[in-house]
Amino acid sequence: QVQLVESGGGLVQPGGSLMLSCAASGFTFTDYVTSWYRQNPGKERELVATMISEDISPSYADSVKGRFTISRDRAKKTVYLQMNSLKSEDTAVYYCSAIRPGERLWGQGTQVTVSS
Repeated sequence: QVQLVESGGGLVQPGGSLMLSCAASGFTFTDYVTSWYRQNPGKERELVATMISEDISPSYADSVKGRFTISRDRAKKTVYLQMNSLKSEDTAVYYCSAIRPGERLWGQGTQVTVSS
């Protein structure tokens, strides 16, 4: 079964850290561009970070640059998003995505809430 499953969300205080994980199954995820998006109710889904391959530097939204890091582990077939110095405006549902020409996969999302 082809799927992406996110985990690691939760409640964290401002300034804290979280690491999100996205486990891929049923396909060779390194053949895909992998990204993290986030979305709040009533708003468009926002691209947060993208990794094309291990040989190319990842790209980030300006709002998270210097605080978030995307990475992936081939052996574990998992994509990560390390989030540091979290702010209240980082609160959202975070989605993992894998894309290649003609195909896009989404995970089910994981809630991240930054609040004191």
